[in-house]
Amino acid sequence: MSASNVTQAPTAITRPPSATLLKNATHQADSRQRRVSLFLIAPLLLYGTVFFLLPLAMMVFRAIDNPEVRDALPRTVTTLQDWSSEGGLLPSDEAYAALSADLAEGQGTRVVGELARRMNYEIGGYRTLVMKTSRALSEQAPPAATAKAWLIDTDERWGELTYWSAIKRASTPLTSHYLLAALDLRQDDSGDIVRAEPDQRIYLDILRRTLVIASGVTLTCLLLGYPLAALLVKASRPVAYVITLAIMLPFWTSLLARTTAWIVVLQENGLVNGLLLAAGLVDEPLTLIFNSTGLYIVMVHILLPFTVLPIYNSLKAIPPHLMRASSSLGAHPLRGFFAVYLPLSLPGVAAGGLLTFIVAAGYYITPSLVGSAREQMLGYFVAFYANNTVNWGMASALGLVLLSCIMSVYLIAASTLGVKQLAGIK
Repeated sequence: MSASNVTQAPTAITRPPSATLLKNATHQADSRQRRVSLFLIAPLLLYGTVFFLLPLAMMVFRAIDNPEVRDALPRTVTTLQDWSSEGGLLPSDEAYAALSADLAEGQGTRVVGELARRMNYEIGGYRTLVMKTSRALSEQAPPAATAKAWLIDTDERWGELTYWSAIKRASTPLTSHYLLAALDLRQDDSGDIVRAEPDQRIYLDILRRTLVIASGVTLTCLLLGYPLAALLVKASRPVAYVITLAIMLPFWTSLLARTTAWIVVLQENGLVNGLLLAAGLVDEPLTLIFNSTGLYIVMVHILLPFTVLPIYNSLKAIPPHLMRASSSLGAHPLRGFFAVYLPLSLPGVAAGGLLTFIVAAGYYITPSLVGSAREQMLGYFVAFYANNTVNWGMASALGLVLLSCIMSVYLIAASTLGVKQLAGIK
C-alpha cells in the first residue's frame, strides 16, 4: 500500500479562541459601563441621602425620641419599673428618695429644665412643680427616710397618683406622645388611647384647614392654568413669548418680595382699592388682605406657574390633527375636547395639580404675612415648635402627619394614572 493511499485520522475540532475573547471583552465592557454609570449617579445618590433620606430619618426619630425623663431621673425611672398606678397605691419610699436625689443632683443644670418642659406636655403645671421642687432641694436635700414626707410637704401634688403616672408614662426610651398629640389623641393613666381634652384638640382642625386651603388653591390654579396653557400652545411665537414671560416672572423674584408687594397692592389704600373707588364700583375700600381672600389671591399668583408648565408640556405633545379628525367625523368641538383633548392632557393636569398641592400644603411665609390667625396652616405650627418652643418632637410629629397626607394624595394619583404617566414618561 502506497503512502498516498493512507488517510490520516481527523483531528479534534476546537472552538476558535476569538469567541471566548469576545465574550470576556463584552463582559468587561459591561462592567466598565456599569461602574461609569454608578460613578455618574453617585453625586445624585449622595445628595438624595444627605438632604432627603437623612433628614426624613431624623424627623421620624425626633417624633418618637423620649430622652428627657431618663436623663434627668435615672434612679427614679429604675425604681418605678415595677410600679403601676392600677392598684391605686403611691410609689414606695424608695421612689421618693430617688426622685429627690435625682432633682438635687440635676439642680441648676439643663436636664432639669428639659424635664420640666417635657412633663408639662403630659400635665399642665408640671413645669412649675418640677422647678419649685428643684429650687427647694438646692436649699435642703432631705434624707432618704424622710424624702416622701418632705416632697409632699413641699408640694402636695407629689402625693397624687396622676403625677407619678405621668413620670412612669414618659420614662420610656421611645414615645407616641407627640404623634398622638398631633392627631388630637393622648394616653391616659391606664395606657389607653383616648381623645385629648377639648381645649387641646386643635391639630386636626389645622390639618383640615391646611388641606382645604391647598385644595382650593390647586383647583383655582387648574381652572386658570389650563386655558392659559392652551392659549400658550395655540398662540403665535411673539404672543407665546409674552405669556411665558408673564408666567415665569414670579420665579425671578423672592417669595418674600412677592408677598410683600401683594400686601401693598391689596391694602385699603392700595392699587386695587384705588382703582375700584375711582371706577365707582365700590363706595368704601374692600378688605382684601389679612383674610382668606388675600391669602388665595397671593397663593394662586405664586403657584400658578407650577400648574401651567406641566399642562403646557402635556398639551404641546398632543397632535393637532386629532381635533381636526374628530371634527371631520361630525363631533362638536366641545365633544371633541372632552372625548379626545382633555383625556390626553390628564397626565399633565394631574402632575401640575399634584405639584401645586404639595407646595401649597407646606406654605408658611405667605399665610403668616397675608392671612389672619384663622388662615394659619400647619407649616406655621411646625415652625413655631421648632423655632420658638424648641419642641422638636412636636414639630417632627406635625411634619410627619402632613407628609403622610401628601403621600396619600400622591399614591392616589399614581394608582389612578400610573407613576410613568404622572411623571410624564412615555
